[in-house]
Parts: sequence; structure tokens; C-alpha cells
Amino acid sequence: MSKMLIVAFAVTAVVFLVLDAIWLGVISRNLYQREIGELLLPKPNLGAAAVFYVIYIVGLVYFCVVPGVAGQSALRGLLNGAMFGIVAYATYDLTNLATLKGWSTELVFIDIAWGAIASAIASAVAVAITTRVVPLD
Repeated sequence: MSKMLIVAFAVTAVVFLVLDAIWLGVISRNLYQREIGELLLPKPNLGAAAVFYVIYIVGLVYFCVVPGVAGQSALRGLLNGAMFGIVAYATYDLTNLATLKGWSTELVFIDIAWGAIASAIASAVAVAITTRVVPLD
């Protein structure tokens, strides 16, 4: 694996995981409890969460960070990250809205916005750092 991909993955993972931990653990904890509390497990399934994060971060790197690094453009990473976040989070939230009783419409919009913001920030930061740490060949 190239140094660029290792750096891109590591930076994307750190930024996205920190943002999501703050979001889930502090900012939106009461929101999820209020909107879908009856659906929440007492403790999250950490194995499933780990698999999600690895797959999602690989997707961010492949579709958002690598194109941004290739173009030397954190803005490209930001925009690709936002679109990737919208598509991924909309898939999850709108499927739940379509199939689950009690899934909150308010939560759909908030969650999709969060996916766009977190993915955009993680991708842009990863592009900015990767392009500074790893010179293009």
C-alpha cells in the first residue's frame, strides 16, 4: 500500500472518528434518545460499529480524499466528502423512514446534514494534510 493511502486513511479515520464521537457522545445524545429511544440498544454493538467505520472511511478515502489529493485540492475533498456523506446518510435514514415504525423525519434531515458535514470536514482535512506530508510522484 502506498504511503499516500496510509496517510490519507489514518488522517481521515482520526478526524471522522473524533467528530463522530463528539456528535454521538455529546451534541446529539439527547436527540437520538428523544427521537428513536425505543429502538436504541442499551449498549452499542461495537463490532458492527467498527465494520461500519472501516468501510465508510475506505469509501471516503477512495471517492473523496484520493481525488482531492490528485487535484491538490482540499476544496475538491470537501465537496466530494459532502456529497458522499449526503448519499450514504440519506440511504440509511430514508430506508429507515420507509421501513421502520417511529423513525423520525426530523432525525432524517439532521442526520443527513451531519453526514455531509462530518464527511466533508474529514475529507478536506485529509487532503490538506496528505498533500503536505506525501509529495505527489
